[in-house]
Amino acid sequence: MNISIGQYYPATSFIHSMDPRIKLLGTAVYIAGLFTVNSFWGYLFIGCCLCMIIYASRVPPRFMFRGLKALIFILVFTSAISVFFTPGETVLFQFYAVKITLEGVVNAVRMTFRLIMLISGSSVLTLTTTPIKLTDAIEYILKPFKRIKVPAHEIAMMMTIALRFIPTLMEEVDRIMKAQTARGADFDTGGLIKKAKSLIPLLVPLFISAFRRADDLAVAMEARCYRGDINRTKMKVMVLEGRDYKALCWMAGFSAAVALLVVFT
Repeated sequence: MNISIGQYYPATSFIHSMDPRIKLLGTAVYIAGLFTVNSFWGYLFIGCCLCMIIYASRVPPRFMFRGLKALIFILVFTSAISVFFTPGETVLFQFYAVKITLEGVVNAVRMTFRLIMLISGSSVLTLTTTPIKLTDAIEYILKPFKRIKVPAHEIAMMMTIALRFIPTLMEEVDRIMKAQTARGADFDTGGLIKKAKSLIPLLVPLFISAFRRADDLAVAMEARCYRGDINRTKMKVMVLEGRDYKALCWMAGFSAAVALLVVFT
């Protein structure tokens, strides 16, 4: 399986033991900082912080970054769009209407780095947090919106189930592709239209399998008398501890450093 988002990697680390609400807040602060900086030193600082977080989580880096393999097409496509459609004054290459500028290349590198850091940073959250804890954290954050009739528990449950089923669906895609290849299907050769047509034998059984899994999950939840958050209590109540307050201090320092880098670089 070549995707890490949605999986949980069991380990004993500072990141694993943190309150899931703090980890959600930290992920939001990290993403905000990633899209705020716009200089080499800013990206270097973000990258160093991410490396330290991965090291503290005790998740193998190879396991962390292997999820990028499934997104190579998106990264290449985004880079190509930036290279060929970003206007600029410094022309590096031109062939009739096709023009590559220095500004386009820089923008492509910037967007690729941001996507890689975004995916890797988001993977830390799911790799170090169980789906149950993640659901509780999202529900707690959305709790104030219940006053305006926002179904906080249902939204949190749907988001967590969606994350949980990402690796399951990827395994299903891999299994169906191998089965169709054994039956003579060809997913690699031919033009764009032929490749699109070759995906039909893959998409139809995938959708059928996804709907079947959803129906089985609904039946299992009803059999266990699931009624949302009506009269629902928590077996483990989330309480902030010393390490969580330390993490909040680190977030404040991170935000201050990002602000300084934006101002002075």
